[in-house]
Amino acid sequence: MRRSHSWIPAIRDRARSERFRPYLLAIILVAALAFPYLDGNEGDIDAAANAFAYAMLALGLNIVVGFAGLLDLGYAAFFAIGAYTYGALSSYQIQPQWSSFWEPFQWLGLVKHLDAGGGIGTVHLDVSFWLMLPIAAVVAAFFGLLLGAPTLRLKGDYLAIVTLGFGEIVPIVARNTPYITNGAQGLSGVTTPKFFGYDFGVMSTPYYYLGLALIVLLIFISTRLKHSRVGRAWLAIREDEIGAEAMGVNRTKLKLLAFAIGASFAGVTGTFYVAKRQTASPEMFMFPVSIMILVMIVLGGIGSVAGVVVGALSLQLLQSWFLQDLTQWIHALGDLTGIVFLQKLELVQSIELIFGIILVVMMLYRRQGLIPERAAVKALTYEQQNAMPSRSAVEAGLVPLHRRTIDPGRPLLEIKGLAKSFGGIKAVDCIDLNVMPGAIVAIIGPNGSGKTTFFNLITGLIEPDGGHVRLAVTGLKPHRIVEKGIARTFQNLRLFSNMTLMENALVGAHTRTSTGAIGAVLRLPRVKREEAAARTRALEILGIFGNRLMPRLHHLAFSLSYANRRRLEIARAGVGACASFARRADGRHESNGDAGADGPDPVSARTWRDDPLDRAQARRGQRNRRQGDRARSRREDRRGHAQASSFKQGSAACLSWTNNRRRRSDRRRFLSSRTSTPTTASFTS
Repeated sequence: MRRSHSWIPAIRDRARSERFRPYLLAIILVAALAFPYLDGNEGDIDAAANAFAYAMLALGLNIVVGFAGLLDLGYAAFFAIGAYTYGALSSYQIQPQWSSFWEPFQWLGLVKHLDAGGGIGTVHLDVSFWLMLPIAAVVAAFFGLLLGAPTLRLKGDYLAIVTLGFGEIVPIVARNTPYITNGAQGLSGVTTPKFFGYDFGVMSTPYYYLGLALIVLLIFISTRLKHSRVGRAWLAIREDEIGAEAMGVNRTKLKLLAFAIGASFAGVTGTFYVAKRQTASPEMFMFPVSIMILVMIVLGGIGSVAGVVVGALSLQLLQSWFLQDLTQWIHALGDLTGIVFLQKLELVQSIELIFGIILVVMMLYRRQGLIPERAAVKALTYEQQNAMPSRSAVEAGLVPLHRRTIDPGRPLLEIKGLAKSFGGIKAVDCIDLNVMPGAIVAIIGPNGSGKTTFFNLITGLIEPDGGHVRLAVTGLKPHRIVEKGIARTFQNLRLFSNMTLMENALVGAHTRTSTGAIGAVLRLPRVKREEAAARTRALEILGIFGNRLMPRLHHLAFSLSYANRRRLEIARAGVGACASFARRADGRHESNGDAGADGPDPVSARTWRDDPLDRAQARRGQRNRRQGDRARSRREDRRGHAQASSFKQGSAACLSWTNNRRRRSDRRRFLSSRTSTPTTASFTS
């Protein structure tokens, strides 16, 4: 039996392979193009066109929720803004009095002069649909910025409540501005699109192909953005905002960009939808629309471009096609059996209940969605898991990206009189410190002596009460401090758990690259060269740690052992080629020779298996490895042994910070042994 089903995993692996993906996309596109000719039913084609509209909305909300991790419950407001922008400028709702001011616009074909029977006449706005697509996107993006600006400090439930309020305000405004939106009655007589003289009219087929073209375009933009510098910054913010900012990601700018781009998608969709419906009313953009779009994302897979499209199409076609037919079958069954409940059951009217059930079921049994954002990676071989730790040779020509000449005779980092108090407690009191280029400096002190506070003052996480830093970082935001040349690690690891090792390392190079959203979509040769240089740099730094990290480049960070996660965080900080590298150790042993602290990587247990017994055995092995790691960590904490990994002396100057977890005699013995190895400094206290 097992042999007879062995072809199923092979087909699944082939479908997921990069080589087969273009053929799969071509098959889907050909099927979509042929659908109107194969079906021929205008009702089905119209339902498919509506499904395309909701898929476009899901793609836009996926940028905000799936990429940047910002819960938006008022997304339908931007849908309404795009719809009313085109509807108001292409209908008879707004008719100002004619004057010479409108003559240039008449010559451009944007307005028409309506004669009033000998009077002055009025203006009929008749802006082209194709011109309004980008205009509506810009208008919606502007309102996205207005929503995002006051909510930058909010997250989680608080952000959701604010966006929910915005989503309720827009329909109320539309209902109470009849001179623009015609109030509750809604706009009517919206101009239909024309393409080289062909009027789309009321037939569904032209709108189907227009929706197909738009959704292909938005999928292309979403995919390009996700696999770019901007997309990695969004994912980093979603995983850990503090860690992202410590790597140089400007949270304010990137959050606003996510709101703006997501809103622009909704603006384009609103223009398409109102042109197809030729009417717009406030009831079309109420809160249930936002919830339905969110359910589509959860069903398809949060953060997955293909998943949100599949989820949107599935739910919309479920509502338009299957529920209506299923309701008729249930009514027929009720008539046959005489059951009154079945005769009166209306599934279409219970669509919100059905969406809620789908949301609960997905959260309980398949949180990653129908098409997960991350596909399972190939497990490490037995030899890779049990290989002795090794370190790749660090080439002398490892060139940093900052292109600056550093004077070896002047301090690289000069701190004067730095102070910080918390109430009546002085955590840092007038500290002076000079760090010379190529030096490795450590600060030693007992618990509660202010080491972490001093460290956070330098890296900008807290504001100092007095003093200054010579690199001009005092008072700057953490991402600006990284741009100045100071990178850091954390006592408690702040990796981006659901990103791969390579993506974590590339986030470290965020401040050393400059590609924006437009460059990420166009991907010009300059952008490709910049991306290739960043990847080369990341591979060079990750290669320092040898077979501990290199075989795991495409594995997710959460699947690593503690020692490898610490190595990855050090490598991520080093990828930026900063002038100063600050590391806060936490009492863990970081030598590359500790095979016991590493052990077989648990990622092998996360690989899909075919046999249930194999999966159960893998889960048991994974659970035993986690228990062993926790026990080993507790033993290491009790011993309090800490040793910082060596870093290339010419590449960065390091500030190594340690906690006081060893006895005074151990500290003297360790510091005395340090004098025999001048190229590597490890401090503990």
